[in-house]
Amino acid sequence: MSPVHKIALIQLHPKPLSPVNNFAKAEAFIRDAAHKGCHLAALPEYHLTSWVPDEPNFKESCAESANYLKKYQQLAKELNICIVPGTIIEVEGDSLHNIAYFIGSNGEVLGRYQKKNLWHPERRHLVSSAHEPHVAFDTPLGRVGLLICWDLAFPEAFRELISDGAQIICVPTFWSMKDVTDEGYSLNPDGEALFLQSTVVSRAFENTCAVVFVNAGGPPDKGENTSFAGLSQVSVPHIGSLGKLGRAEGVSIVDLDMDVLKIAENNYKVREDMKKEGWHYAYTQIRDGSKL
Repeated sequence: MSPVHKIALIQLHPKPLSPVNNFAKAEAFIRDAAHKGCHLAALPEYHLTSWVPDEPNFKESCAESANYLKKYQQLAKELNICIVPGTIIEVEGDSLHNIAYFIGSNGEVLGRYQKKNLWHPERRHLVSSAHEPHVAFDTPLGRVGLLICWDLAFPEAFRELISDGAQIICVPTFWSMKDVTDEGYSLNPDGEALFLQSTVVSRAFENTCAVVFVNAGGPPDKGENTSFAGLSQVSVPHIGSLGKLGRAEGVSIVDLDMDVLKIAENNYKVREDMKKEGWHYAYTQIRDGSKL
């Protein structure tokens, strides 16, 4: 029988340029999750600074937020809980890197990933990991991969992690309801929610994996009346979304039964096919009758 992992989705509402306050709030949520027996606590993208790159002190705030990785490592070791601390923006010379980490329950960094597929406005501010491969890694929860926000739109990223054995893919995100043009928004004001609800579940099904999707939330007192998309959830094949939140700040604790992933693979055989010698997606084959 496979284990059941208890996962805390912490849909934090980050205060702009305030790493001290945001960390304090995140720490309180993580401590509560550990008290409730969670094995993993996950936070959203940009949870320490919010995403306000045009603010004069944004880069300084990012440099300060990089110091919090060690604080999360100490917290994980103290509480015996794994932590995905959303993303932490790191300053390297004149460059900003958006980094996701997986911290083990012993406080060690087990995985690190720099965002590859940057959302269009981010490209003026961030540096992509470009041609670096997507790599999975071993954790107390099994083999895990990390992606960030707009990576969700690239099935190739998931496939690369699945080919490296990932069972769980964590996706810290900062996704709003108005990340599109006015024309796009006028077509469907709930379009971004539809995008997320459709894609997160699809990625779980098509890869026989669990997707731990943790988005930023809006102010807790505004409920659904916010431009933040929220909708943090754990998605698994056969079942769909587990523990899905609304759009405001909140926490959801989900029991992830790893047997579900085994059942899905037995049915769909995605990983089995990908392991076959010479396997590839044969889109390059010419089908004009001269070559099959």
